[in-house]
Amino acid sequence: MTLPKKTESKSEISAIPTWLRRSIGKASEISTVQRIIKQRQIHTICEEGRCPNRGECYAQKTATFLLMGPTCTRSCAFCQVDKGHAPMPVDLEEPQKVAEAVQILGLNYVVLTSVARDDLPDQGAEHFVKTMQTIRKLNPETQIEVLTPDFWGRAGRQALHQRERIHLVVNAQPACYNHNIETVRRLQAPVRRGAKYDRSLLVLQIVKEIDPSIPTKSGLMLGHGETVEEVIEAMADLRKVECDRLTIGQYMRPSLEHLPVQKYWTPTEFDELGNIARRMGFSHVRSGPLVRSSYHAKVH
Repeated sequence: MTLPKKTESKSEISAIPTWLRRSIGKASEISTVQRIIKQRQIHTICEEGRCPNRGECYAQKTATFLLMGPTCTRSCAFCQVDKGHAPMPVDLEEPQKVAEAVQILGLNYVVLTSVARDDLPDQGAEHFVKTMQTIRKLNPETQIEVLTPDFWGRAGRQALHQRERIHLVVNAQPACYNHNIETVRRLQAPVRRGAKYDRSLLVLQIVKEIDPSIPTKSGLMLGHGETVEEVIEAMADLRKVECDRLTIGQYMRPSLEHLPVQKYWTPTEFDELGNIARRMGFSHVRSGPLVRSSYHAKVH
């Protein structure tokens, strides 16, 4: 293993490496999607998160829709999504709008994600289900992956409620159930405000307990000051809860208000980590600087 043993903490690195500079794709493909989602007043994480791969994904007939509005009730220090004020009421017509957009764009694989909606009684679980059902009515051949929050909430009996909410989504039979741990155990507090490492592992564990046939997936962002050993430990923790698929990508600072990048990991280092993950038993691994949660999500 040739990766460095330790990552030193430092202030923001100003020069972006060449391997992170890439074209976002054809402007026509991106503008078409932007026009359709704007007309329907819906959102994609591709646009809200300014994903560098969105042009490539649109060309491959995949997209990730952001449900329940663009405002999150949590305040993760890495995330581009809007936060810090009250979210809008849930649009009850959103499932139909998303289904129509999927049909117009001819998408064959869709990822449904959402902001955290701790203000809702069920954290938005039923809205995931309604959106899946509506997409299938108009697009019966389209596969649907979900990337959910932890469904923890703020009420009493959280653990029981969390299981019930996950059960709703699992029963709708997604092609894959994704929930990201985002970073290593040591860095959860500064990076994922409002989330917990073990709570996220529990989400993936519960999915497998309910329906072992549904593939589970999680993702890690590198660049917050984690060590190689910590990344490997996180991968091992995911395998302990039978997580099947893994994405590993580079954190890129969205603005000066977000956490600074501590290190830009090289493509060779990502390749090394990807090989380790495969040897650990992950059935599908995407590891690279520009990899994001939904990158090449469809598994052939």
